[in-house]
Formats: sequence, C-alpha cells, structure tokens
Amino acid sequence: MSYHVVRVSNDWLQLREPADAAARSRELVEQLAGRPRARGRWVVHDLGGGTGSMGRWLAPLLQGPQHWVVHDRDADLLALAELPRTAADGAAVTFETKASDITRLQPADLAGATLITASALLDMLTEDELARLLSACAGAGCPSLLSLSVVGRVAMKPTDPLDDRVAAAFNDHQRRTTGRGRLLGPDAAGVAAEQFERLGAEVHVRSSPWRLGAAHAKLAEAWFTGWVRAACEQQPELSAQAEAYTCGRLAQAAAGQLEVSVDHADVLALPG
Repeated sequence: MSYHVVRVSNDWLQLREPADAAARSRELVEQLAGRPRARGRWVVHDLGGGTGSMGRWLAPLLQGPQHWVVHDRDADLLALAELPRTAADGAAVTFETKASDITRLQPADLAGATLITASALLDMLTEDELARLLSACAGAGCPSLLSLSVVGRVAMKPTDPLDDRVAAAFNDHQRRTTGRGRLLGPDAAGVAAEQFERLGAEVHVRSSPWRLGAAHAKLAEAWFTGWVRAACEQQPELSAQAEAYTCGRLAQAAAGQLEVSVDHADVLALPG
C-alpha cells in the first residue's frame, strides 16, 4: 500500500514552500557539504519529492555538479517537478523523475546515490515502513537528510484555552491506526534517529520550526483549518467549540495578529 493516505495538492505544496525553506536546518547542510564525496558529482535521490521543493531549496546550497532523482507515487506532482539549473558554484544541476512507492524501495533502487533526501514525509509512515525505508537508505552507504518531520509541539500568540486540547487531539490523530498500521506522527523523527543509530550511522538532529506571522496569513489559515479538522475527527466532542475557536483564530490571522510556531525536526544520518 502507499504512504499517501490523503493526496497532497500542489496548491498546498506551493503555499508551504517558503515556510519550509525558511525552517530547514542550514547547519545540517553545512555539515553535509563539508564531507568529502567518493565521486565527483552529487547524485541525490529525493524521496516523496513531489514537485521538487527540496531540490529547489537544497541544490543552490551545494557546490559541484548534481543529478537529482525525484521519487513520488503521484504522477501529477512529478509532471510539475522543476529544479534549479545551477549549483552554488555555478555547476550544472540536472534531474529526472521516477514513479516510486518509497515504502517499498530496495537498496538497488538507490544504487549510486551520494545523498538521500526527504521532506515532510516520515510522520506519515508506520514504524515498519520507516524501518524498511531507513534500511534501504543505510544500504546505499551515503548520507541521508530527512527534514521537516512534525514533533507535536505547536505554540500560538495570543494563546487560547482550547489550544492544548486541540494540539493533543491532533497528535493522537497523527498517531492513528490505519489499514497499514499505526502511523508514527510526531514520534517519527525520534524513531528515525534511533533506527539510524542502530544501523551504525552518526546522527544529528536539529529543530526546524515553521514561524508564521503576518506575512504568512494564508498558510496559517490553511494550516490551522486542517489542524482543527483533524483534531475534531479524532475527538468529535471538540466540534461544539471548534466553530467559534476557528472563526476567532482565522480573524486574527487575516488581521496579521496571529503568530504560530509549528515545530519540526531535521535528521542528518552520516554513514559510520
């Protein structure tokens, strides 16, 4: 089965891309870029890469020629994929797309990779799916940079008495049991770090929070609406209070009066 429980729209990906770019850890990229590579060019396999937002962020930060392989199950998103044509030092960047169920990748599918990346993916997987994926990554013998896994911490200013209840219900929804098993949700980054360490990797984890203010009103509105909807699916008793809560928060966002921090974690695993 696919890891795509709900199809991700291109509109949502476009809306979140600037916040994703601002949140991802530059420190981990510096650690990655400072390592010697066995081959002359970067060969990057981007897992669940959609339209290529990870490549649009990372390719211009790396020096040297690059070839990206963008994996996804959604052919419509892959058809829209686009990456920069030049690296940080002006070297050429090329890419191809590949229709793949990343939960079923084998080490052979990643042969020749010098880097494996993913973004906003791990929390949608079960523990078994994650274990298979990380085993394939470790088998490739190269670094893996897996960014923007939600960790279950949300903070808003001004605060509201319902914030913590909704956050807890949302986190439970992220950990819900599906036909594929129980999703990892906010536990994914920690589980990934532990599994990589068991596989012999040197692991670095950094916080990568979304910080949404007046300049991100549309994203804050879309995120908040989905956040509350998922919480109410998990705890229907919240629905009685959700309408007034949502109306108030959306009015604050529209007026530029709402500040939101949605915490994520980035994981860099370096071969041992």
